[in-house]
Amino acid sequence: MDDQNLISHISHLTSNKNYAIIVAGGTGTRMQSAVPKQFLLLNGLPVLMHTIKAFTQSAIKPNIILVLPGAYHDYWKELCHTHQFDTPHTLVIGGETRFHSVRNGLDQIPADDSTLVAVHDAVRPLTSNHIIETSYQYAREHGNAVTAVKSRDSVRQLINGRSVSLLRDQIYLIQTPQTFKADLLKKAYEQPYNESFTDDASVVEPYGVEVHLTEGSPQNIKITFPEDIAIAELLLNKKPTA
Repeated sequence: MDDQNLISHISHLTSNKNYAIIVAGGTGTRMQSAVPKQFLLLNGLPVLMHTIKAFTQSAIKPNIILVLPGAYHDYWKELCHTHQFDTPHTLVIGGETRFHSVRNGLDQIPADDSTLVAVHDAVRPLTSNHIIETSYQYAREHGNAVTAVKSRDSVRQLINGRSVSLLRDQIYLIQTPQTFKADLLKKAYEQPYNESFTDDASVVEPYGVEVHLTEGSPQNIKITFPEDIAIAELLLNKKPTA
């Protein structure tokens, strides 16, 4: 959908029936950090605050549900006080895995086919308005929308110790947000946990649902390693100011 058509649909999407579940369960192990990566400072503000702001500053303005390990709830509240971060959000205790954390967040959301829910990684702070708005709009029309980018590298798969070349044009790297109609997503998350559930699309797919991909961006990076903070700061400083 082009920008003009997208803008014409935004008014239909801006409602109190839009939600975003921000999943913040990381421990910071790969960041070699004493605090989880979602709390690290990015241009003077915790990564997680940038992520929440990305959604509230979009035209969608969804209700924010933050899923965070219970041990960090008080720390988060202190950070909000320190940085005068008063964006409304519902704080929910995280679960044993990402699957269980998302399910805890979904418990806060009514199940009906007019409610849209985006699930987003807390450590993807640079998600653009266009990606967010496209995701909700496409999910409204098709039931779901999973943000993805085509692989820019050659790809090989290791099978029984032997590497096999794959067609790069058929390989997509999955990002977030992943947006769904609430009744569909809640039903999918009622099933028992399986190790194959690596994201929300993989939870929904066993129900025979066709997963629809929407265009992401190489700049929609996931903060995982120490160098990612420097990259994110560079990209953030290049973003135009409104």
